[in-house]
Amino acid sequence: MRDSEDFDAFYATSSRRVLAHVTMMVGSRADAEDSVAEAYLRAWNRWHKISRFDNPEAWVRQVAYRHAVSAWRKAVNRLHAHRSDNADRHVEGLSPDHVAIVAALRRIPADQRRVIVLHHLAGLSVAEIHRETGIPAGTVTTWLARGRRALAAHLTDSEMFETGQERRDV
Repeated sequence: MRDSEDFDAFYATSSRRVLAHVTMMVGSRADAEDSVAEAYLRAWNRWHKISRFDNPEAWVRQVAYRHAVSAWRKAVNRLHAHRSDNADRHVEGLSPDHVAIVAALRRIPADQRRVIVLHHLAGLSVAEIHRETGIPAGTVTTWLARGRRALAAHLTDSEMFETGQERRDV
């Protein structure tokens, strides 16, 4: 019975945060929801082991991300059609900045998007990203720098360049 209570508490405190992180990493809330649900199911099935990890949330996030990538690889054409259909759709209740950031994240390479989300949204350090993903710390740093530059390019208004105004910082 204690395992059930521990897992319920873990799920209650981490599930929304993990869903937000994975959504930003993969660019689709629907795909993220499926992957996060699968990751928590796997965590529940192994809770006696997972609960002893230093950071069970990182394990769930990693499993969810890998599940999402695997599903993406199996359905590239479906995902492409999904993104095309939703690219111009207005989502109620989201600020223009949020929409612009999500759209910009979708336009940068997946590896850069992943480390940007883990660093800036999940609040992980470069060392923590390395431990969670296995990506060398130097590569994480490089992808963060490239990702920031790519985001800046996508978040800059084209009119600003035409009028000679400075770019906004990301």
